[in-house]
Amino acid sequence: MEFKDYYATLGVERTASQDEIKRAYRKLARKYHPDVSKEPDAEARFKALAEAYEALNDAERRAAYDDIAARHERGQDFAPPPGWDAGYEFSGRSAGAGEARDFSDFFESLFGHQARGARGPRGGAASGGDHHAKILIDLEDAYRGARRTISLRMPVVDAQGHVTLQERQLEVNIPKGVREGQQLRLAGQGGPAIGGGPAGDLYLEIALRPHARFRVDGRDVFLDLPVAPWEAALGAAVTAPTPEGSVQLSIPPGSGSGRQLRLKGRGLPGNPPGDLYAVLNIKLPAADAPAAKDAYAALAAHFPNFNPRDPL
Repeated sequence: MEFKDYYATLGVERTASQDEIKRAYRKLARKYHPDVSKEPDAEARFKALAEAYEALNDAERRAAYDDIAARHERGQDFAPPPGWDAGYEFSGRSAGAGEARDFSDFFESLFGHQARGARGPRGGAASGGDHHAKILIDLEDAYRGARRTISLRMPVVDAQGHVTLQERQLEVNIPKGVREGQQLRLAGQGGPAIGGGPAGDLYLEIALRPHARFRVDGRDVFLDLPVAPWEAALGAAVTAPTPEGSVQLSIPPGSGSGRQLRLKGRGLPGNPPGDLYAVLNIKLPAADAPAAKDAYAALAAHFPNFNPRDPL
């Protein structure tokens, strides 16, 4: 999808204050409102203006957008990098009217995650509001549990109406068996209260960092396991990695690529625990020497009627 420059859409500088953004939007919205404008592209322009304003008028969205925009230019092909929104601390709020509009895929790819239900002030008007953030953890920490120091960035607006990111660090206990999407509650770590009331809570949404070897589905874990053709054809005992260490795995004779071998209870811990699935991937040795080529030729001669493209 195309990266959108919301500042250019509103005709303001990236250093514009929140008041300047609001004034620019109101001026252009009056000019391009479909009910009054004579411009041929009024409806499309008005829709683009509404989307840009929805992104930049909200201090939290603007801070996240600015962080991504610093590394992209208008018109570039864009896909949000994995875990791009981890580490941003957002105040709890209900979905605004703008979030129900028909905004672009670009907008939804960035801000769809913020359509959370608000957990507003609790226990009285003076209580602080709850905050939310997503954090990335390693798969190994989800298996074993861990205590980690995390950094969060909270968008704040200064006296001049400019948005900055204020960073803080917290010590967090990662429970054993935590799942993707699960929320951890840190009591009293949310928004500050007014007049001495209790602070809100901080809810941390768990996301798993992409792993070089493993992928996770719920509590089940999957591993692509390379095997040699003779191991798949004849059967073999091989060493397979798991997030908890290596194990011995028996390859049944006659196994094909894509076969899944289940290691019961070796997935994420829980009640019940998940399973680990080794997905076989047959790897062929290279025919990069005369002897290797002769071996392949002999194999072909031994199976003259074998056609891998025969219908199953």
